Amino acid sequence: MLLAFMLMLACGHAQARTLTAQIDRIDSAIAELDNVSVRLFWPAGARHGELRLRVRRIDSPSLGYIFDDLDWRCRLQRKDSLAWACDGEVRSGSAAPMQLSIAVDAMDIDAELASGASRLGVHREAAAPDATRIDLTRIPLVWTQALLSQAWPAAVIGAGEADARLTVRAVDDQPLRISGPVALRGAGLDTEDGSIAAADLDATIDVDARLGDADLILVEGRLDGGELLWGTTYLALEQRRIDLRVGAAHHEGEGWALPELYWNDPGILTVEGSAGLNADNELDALDLSVRAPNLGPLRDGYLSGWLGMAGLGEMTLAGAADGSLRMRGGQLAEADLRLSGASLKDADGRFSFAGLDGNVELSSNTPVNSALHWSGGTLHGMALGPGRLPFRSEGGNLQLREAVAVPLLGGNVLLNHLLLRPPLDADGAALRFGVALEDVDVARLSEALDWPAFAGTLSGSIPDAHYRDEKLILDGGLEMQLFGGRVGVSALSMERPFGVLPTLSADIVLDDIDLTALTGAFDFGSISGKLDGSIAELRLVGWEAVAFDAWLVTDRHRGVRQRISQRAVQDLTSVGNASFVNSLQSQLIGFFDDFGYSRLGIGCKLANEVCTMQGLAPAGDGFVLVEGSGVPRLTVLGFNRRVDWPTLVERLAAVGKGEVKAVVD
Repeated sequence: MLLAFMLMLACGHAQARTLTAQIDRIDSAIAELDNVSVRLFWPAGARHGELRLRVRRIDSPSLGYIFDDLDWRCRLQRKDSLAWACDGEVRSGSAAPMQLSIAVDAMDIDAELASGASRLGVHREAAAPDATRIDLTRIPLVWTQALLSQAWPAAVIGAGEADARLTVRAVDDQPLRISGPVALRGAGLDTEDGSIAAADLDATIDVDARLGDADLILVEGRLDGGELLWGTTYLALEQRRIDLRVGAAHHEGEGWALPELYWNDPGILTVEGSAGLNADNELDALDLSVRAPNLGPLRDGYLSGWLGMAGLGEMTLAGAADGSLRMRGGQLAEADLRLSGASLKDADGRFSFAGLDGNVELSSNTPVNSALHWSGGTLHGMALGPGRLPFRSEGGNLQLREAVAVPLLGGNVLLNHLLLRPPLDADGAALRFGVALEDVDVARLSEALDWPAFAGTLSGSIPDAHYRDEKLILDGGLEMQLFGGRVGVSALSMERPFGVLPTLSADIVLDDIDLTALTGAFDFGSISGKLDGSIAELRLVGWEAVAFDAWLVTDRHRGVRQRISQRAVQDLTSVGNASFVNSLQSQLIGFFDDFGYSRLGIGCKLANEVCTMQGLAPAGDGFVLVEGSGVPRLTVLGFNRRVDWPTLVERLAAVGKGEVKAVVD
């Protein structure tokens, strides 16, 4: 470009009307120009001429820009003996044309590239030929994509504009240096894998970057709102002012080092430390110190991504916290979380804790002890007494130092052991624990959970439970003493227990359940006798049954009467669309309040929202549900072997509410 203007100056004293020049190559510290042609046409006696500059390719490796087939036509005017100006349209390939103006005098060169309201100005002084000032006004950030790709190849700019006043120093055999203030408005970017993103980001920062074989970048200033995503961490800055400082260094073939990290969201979160990325730009080392004087706004501002994955996106927080974190080789080495007067409350009422104090410390080397305690809490509406968890950590694991008992509904919840292993290599976090229930009052439990008025005690143990990859598997089982009998639960496992659509699998066994107490609790007429049964391969998705194989049958005991009331007959037949046949005339049945029976049995195998029904034995086109005995006696038959499960659930709910009236034909 400078050679071209020298040719222009020479033309001022020439008599020729046309001058052309062909230059194979122009090299500079910033760019290389290939196949440059210059043509100047100046009619005799005219006050101005026309300059046309064409370049087959401009390549700036240090900035990352390449332009093909550049073509600039401008009106060349002489201001005085040492000053020239040229203004005209410039095109590059198939891109939209822009306006380029250049002014040259003995000391300076000024250029401006404009497109609509966007301006890019360049100023160079002869006294400082290695320094170029670049002024940006309302520049679309997508124009800087090539420059960003030099430092961060995976990042793609999607939106925003910038103002800047940058100084570019290009000295042979030295790194290219870019420094100055930058203002961003509505900035947005995304990485190719979607792991890092920004949107609607406003910032005022100072940049000092040295780009070469070793890149050094310092960014310092403030953010004024926007959204940021880094992996699972989602930051909603709203319109808060965030002070920040980031230092970065990069050597060719190596990862980025971030020796200085500072983030201050006043009154909410302050983070200081350093980090390092490996050659694949994966987090390799991290040292952070964190302070959160108010946990309330921390959820929406910083923790929504992590809490959402755990199914706790609406949990409310209060109190204060601080901590530290150290990673080496991509693995967690040390961590310490300290809570002061903190409280947690699940929006769905599953749990709450108040008066949380103490700390939880994790170490991969030297053994350390810590303890966390609380003054009270709830579990699904049930009051929890105060508790304390004493921890010990070594080898990167966190475990209980001793068994812990927490009072619950007249009994205790025992946490016998706990071992937490943080993520290692490609493996996710893993949790193992053992828990037991001692003499929990089922009546109080039923009241707290708004169940029917069950009675009895709940005891049982899970000697060992494993949680990994969003799946919880429980060894052992639970045993409940209910309605004078026993209910046992085994083969328990859960998937996504804290995520979307949690899934539960279990096997349930019932033994000697008192039918009088059971039907009374559910307002299901009245049936006397003892009930055995099983619900095998039970599967709940989102806490709704989607599969099971159930069989319930009475078990005769000496001295135990087996009677079924008129109301129970009606409720039973209304649920299964059954019918009954008896040995007496049908018109006489309505005169009796209850009937004797020898056996009662019903089965349902649920799959694809259809319940395949069965009874005690086949009977013509149907099956026997109740086998009569004595006088008066009746036999209840079922005829629909395939029942729509949602309809069946509706009928059961109606029976429980007393919405079914007894009808005898």
